[in-house]
Amino acid sequence: MPDLDFALRLSAPESTLAVGGLVLLMLGAFMGEKSARLISILSVALLVAATAVTVTGPLGMAFNGAYVADPLAVYGKALIFLSSAVAVVLGDGWMRRAKIAKFEYPVLIVLASAGMGMMASSGDLISLYVGIELHSLALYVLAAYHRDDLKASEAGLKYFVLGALSSGLLLYGASLIYGFTGSMRFDEIAAYAAANESTGLIFGLVFLICGLAFKVSAAPFHMWTPDVYEGAPTPVVALFATAPKVAAMVLIARTLEGAFGGSHDQWAQVLILIALISFAVGAFGGLVQKDLQRLLAYSSIANIGYALLGIAAGTTAGVQAMLVFMTLYVIDQFGFFAILLSLSRGGKPIRRIADLAGLRKDKPVTAIALTVLSLSVLGMPPLAGFWAKFYVFGAAADAGYWMVGAAGLVASVVAGFYYLRIIKLMWFDPTPEGVGPTDASPIEARTIAWASAAFSFPLVIVAIGWIDHFAGIAATGFGAG
Repeated sequence: MPDLDFALRLSAPESTLAVGGLVLLMLGAFMGEKSARLISILSVALLVAATAVTVTGPLGMAFNGAYVADPLAVYGKALIFLSSAVAVVLGDGWMRRAKIAKFEYPVLIVLASAGMGMMASSGDLISLYVGIELHSLALYVLAAYHRDDLKASEAGLKYFVLGALSSGLLLYGASLIYGFTGSMRFDEIAAYAAANESTGLIFGLVFLICGLAFKVSAAPFHMWTPDVYEGAPTPVVALFATAPKVAAMVLIARTLEGAFGGSHDQWAQVLILIALISFAVGAFGGLVQKDLQRLLAYSSIANIGYALLGIAAGTTAGVQAMLVFMTLYVIDQFGFFAILLSLSRGGKPIRRIADLAGLRKDKPVTAIALTVLSLSVLGMPPLAGFWAKFYVFGAAADAGYWMVGAAGLVASVVAGFYYLRIIKLMWFDPTPEGVGPTDASPIEARTIAWASAAFSFPLVIVAIGWIDHFAGIAATGFGAG
């Protein structure tokens, strides 16, 4: 019983979300659709409570090593749960304005967050898969949440079909790993891999990486990303671009560094190849986009390539750099999507890049915020995106991969075209004739957009030291390197 009590206290964040999610589901079922606003408020409170439980809870291992609570898991889960709470806030207002508000939306995010928390704390291949599937099933439904919209239904179907394919790759890799090592636990797999050279084990690892790369939409496993970003409801895409990517990146770091730390030379080659392809696809694919959400999809593909460089370094500094990058990336992404949610004309959302022309006249503060965020993602110093890339490129260079870092810099220059095009349209192009003024911005979207821009500059100059400090604790406590 003492062991069970300790295990339950370790897994309290996920238990809080699972039990709370089921309670909210029952509450919504009994109260009906009128409960959507209340359930959203309670969901945000639940996610904040789970964050508090995470950062104040004990550290250790439970369930025979299947669940790990260490500083890396704490950092990852705090970022995941807070990101999910912001997605609920953005979605609540948008769903009510679109007249499709239902209590299932925040409940699905809560349940997905429980799965993402499990991913961050996975200690073996079984908990890894359970966490991935728990969050993926909820995300499949969220992608098709606007069921009367043809593009949303298409997005949900594509995400589900390709997600099933990625699960097959991941399971095949896991079965090979188990077959050669005789264990599911990461620490026992690491011990076997250190004592035995096995080609079959490397094959299993490659399949496992391919399955995980799909979850972060890294190229060439990105095929679902542009269509899902374009078709799914905008607040759902804001969630897709943030919390699940953090969970998957933490899981990749934990799996590769924890179970295959001794095989770094083998898996680093795979990650570097994926990163290089992601640079190219993200940078050049974004050049021809006309839809803002598709543009952000290609931007996310390139940015995930940058984050993978930190893990490929195979050092404590590399994991720390990845965590810093993902934290700053999440804040910038929420700013972009909040601006999208705040812009509309005649009740119709502004989705085409060309529709941003002349925005400085109607929404000068929003234009400033979007300019700051665009320059940040571009990597302009001293904005947040500059520090994010500075950390991952520095970690890659220190590990000897300076040529790959140089390729990332070239990709950033190419991608700069579409960010600068947005700035040019807003500030220098006139508003097209016959186009009416933009609508009043919803307060929640406007507030999050302005707060994200303010953080990207100038607040990041003060905050980067704190983020680096806590990311360093997380990476060191994890024991990479």
